[in-house]
Amino acid sequence: MNMQRISEVVLLVAGFALGLCACHTVKVNKHKPWIETSYHGVITENMDIVQLDPPLVALDKDAPVPYAGEICAFKIHGLEAPFEAVVLNGTSGEGQLRARGLVDCELQKEYTFIIQAHDCGAGPGGTGGKKSHKAVVHIQVNDVNEFSPVFREAQYHVAVTEGKIYDNILQVEATDQDCSPQYSQICNYQITTSNTPFAIDRNGNIRNTEKLSFDKQQQYEVLVTAFDCGQKRSTESVAVHIYVKPVCKPGWQGWDKRVDYEPGTGSKQLFPKMNLETCGGLLSSVRTTVELQTSHIGKGCDRETYSEKSLQKLCGASSGSTDLLPAPSASTNWTASLVTDSERDSDLIFRFDGRQAAKIPDQVVPQNLTDQFTIATWMKHGPNPGLRAEKETLLCNSDKTEMNRHHYSLYVHNCRLVFLLRRDFIQVDTFRPAEFHWKLDQICDKEWHYYVINVEFPVVTLYVDGVTYDPYLVTDDWPIHPSQIDVQLTVGACWQVIILELSPLCVGGEVMKPRFTQYFRGSLSGLTIRPGKIESQKVISCLQACKEGLDINSLESLGKGIKFHFNPAQSILVMEGKDLENMNAALRKVSYINSRQFPTPGIRRLHISTSVECFGEDTCISIPDIDAVVMVLQPSEPRITIAGVDRLTRPAADLRGPAGLNLFQDLHIISTVTKGDTASHHTAHSPSVGFLPGVQEEIIHNLDYCDILVLGEELRPEQESLQLQRSTLLGKHLDATNSTSGMSIYGVDSMSNYEQVIRQVHYHNWHPAQTPDRKFRLTCSELNGRYTSNEFTLEISVLHKSEAGEHVNHMVAPSQYMQVVPHLAMVHRVPSAATVVIVICIAALVVVVVLGIYRIHLTHQQEGRSSDTTKERELDWDDSALNITVNPMEVRGRGGLKTKPWGGE
Repeated sequence: MNMQRISEVVLLVAGFALGLCACHTVKVNKHKPWIETSYHGVITENMDIVQLDPPLVALDKDAPVPYAGEICAFKIHGLEAPFEAVVLNGTSGEGQLRARGLVDCELQKEYTFIIQAHDCGAGPGGTGGKKSHKAVVHIQVNDVNEFSPVFREAQYHVAVTEGKIYDNILQVEATDQDCSPQYSQICNYQITTSNTPFAIDRNGNIRNTEKLSFDKQQQYEVLVTAFDCGQKRSTESVAVHIYVKPVCKPGWQGWDKRVDYEPGTGSKQLFPKMNLETCGGLLSSVRTTVELQTSHIGKGCDRETYSEKSLQKLCGASSGSTDLLPAPSASTNWTASLVTDSERDSDLIFRFDGRQAAKIPDQVVPQNLTDQFTIATWMKHGPNPGLRAEKETLLCNSDKTEMNRHHYSLYVHNCRLVFLLRRDFIQVDTFRPAEFHWKLDQICDKEWHYYVINVEFPVVTLYVDGVTYDPYLVTDDWPIHPSQIDVQLTVGACWQVIILELSPLCVGGEVMKPRFTQYFRGSLSGLTIRPGKIESQKVISCLQACKEGLDINSLESLGKGIKFHFNPAQSILVMEGKDLENMNAALRKVSYINSRQFPTPGIRRLHISTSVECFGEDTCISIPDIDAVVMVLQPSEPRITIAGVDRLTRPAADLRGPAGLNLFQDLHIISTVTKGDTASHHTAHSPSVGFLPGVQEEIIHNLDYCDILVLGEELRPEQESLQLQRSTLLGKHLDATNSTSGMSIYGVDSMSNYEQVIRQVHYHNWHPAQTPDRKFRLTCSELNGRYTSNEFTLEISVLHKSEAGEHVNHMVAPSQYMQVVPHLAMVHRVPSAATVVIVICIAALVVVVVLGIYRIHLTHQQEGRSSDTTKERELDWDDSALNITVNPMEVRGRGGLKTKPWGGE
């Protein structure tokens, strides 16, 4: 269309020129150039040619007159318009609009300016030139898609609640710096992360396509990219972080499911960051119960696992108690047939299944209980699974034959504890209390409890875990009439005579057969009877005290209005308050403590239950219970070492003397643990697992027994014994037993006190010539055998006087005793005074004998060797035959030695 208009203009100009030629009269540059009144142009950014509509063409009626009819220039008038107009053809008047530089649409989208055309004037100099009217030019800059979309935020964060489908979780937004709507607008968004439960629309709105679960995944990271309407993609994707919040559920937050407890660290907080989430609910009061569950540890909790005798000594119990369930041994063999629970660490527990029982030997049974006595035992018992509830006897003293009378017994019947005490007719002759009944939940809860029955007839008091209970029922009965029938004390059942009916053809028709009946089903430990005395509440509390429990750090710092209560064992803590923040602070102070130096390792379970009350009559929130565990870590295993002189050679006189022979005068007992690289689960019961290299550190702890065992033949009581002065035990928690097989020192006391006592053990032998050399083995224990020492063996050699001075020739020949002395000097780290005296005596005796031989030899030489026989005798006495072994200790003190008969000190 532009070319057509250009042609029309050219024809018009040509016709105009012809018309001029026809004129006879010609005027030079008579007319002004002509252009359109307005132009509209388009230029693409980063290009220089403007496409104008209509085209830039100037006409001059003076054409074809040279100069006057030609166009020489187009001039632009405007505010620094970045364009210029050039003349392409002066004759035809064609022009072109160009940009002087690169045009940027983002800087300016449109331009408006004035343009004029100028002819060439009257001559070559352009004089008398004319210019056209002013035309308005409008230029629009076309955009190029040169910019990529950019997100407004570097990354996005949003939190959503689990279990919901959201229409719009978050809107992302990107921008584009291009100037045109086509390229500057964002037409699409896309999620580039695969396998996510999210979608995005073209406006940038993100939604979830499925319900989110806090337990399944707590956070998502989604990458999003953007496209402009020219489909140019953003160079960088944006990260959208979506956090999943759990549905606000009232309950405790900020607590750990496991708390590790290092032995010996004292009290450790259990919930240092815990707080109660109420989800906006207003509470008027909060009541929380913290329960430490330790029923699987020992006898209900971590207690000292010393023997019953040692514990009684430690707690200051009255002496004279009889242990009816001791550890099986040669002297206490009545428990050998009972079943023991070996899974308990160092605890002696007997398990009864309704088929076992034990008869206590008559010499062990206390003969006279008097009006005051105590029965104590640990018991774990559950409901009887049988269809018919039978009596389950713990302890029974009944007739051995005939009458089946029960003198006293302790049994369980229908989850009631019953104590029967029938007095003899010679003691009382009136209707007196005989059966005492207690109905307690503890009797059948399948947990360990400590039962103590204090009898101050006619008053009987029951203690369960240190708490007193009165009988709910007491029945009276007549006393038992005296008889000559022997009685039998049994544990785990009752001894009764059963009458068996025989055939009428048999003589007598019936047979009386004694047997066990009323078997016990449960577990017992530490069953004792103490006649003549009752135990105090303090001693009872000590005997059953738990060494682990709950505690509160800094009681004085508890907030106002906080009430708390512990049960006697400190395994249950109840806290109550009205202010939520004070309750939170109070619960953070709850801690676990274990005062044992070597606690039982393993799990202790925690159970926390909470009840709340709300203001008003609205439905109050419910706080779910929580469960956690305290993991008591394995303590460092102590290594108990006994050291000292392990061989003694003494004259027989020392053994016969009034003081006897001090066996362990140089004894030392130490205990060490390996810090650092220690075998993680080394125990005294697995000696194959040794200590790895580490730092040895000496520690102080108690011992509970040391046994001195006679190796080989037992002691002959008519001629030898082990002796210990009772005064040595004064002021210590120690006691001792003595027999022909050895001596046992027991009681919970320090290693230094054990050293002092063992050093005072003496060995007496009134006829040492008739006794071979003796060997003794010493072992010590902590925690009833949980940790044991090395086996220290001491050998005693007796030097007999007759062997030392029977004949001079025995001294000329190498003596076995003289050979022993240097060996002793090397073996003994600290020789005793008796050893030094013996060595000095031997040395003096050797010197005297040598001098005598030498003088005899000189006498024979002075006689001139008169005969061959004499020479032969001299050869027999030649000093080349002497083989004298000198004690190295004599070299330092040979001067001043005096001779002394062999065998003296």
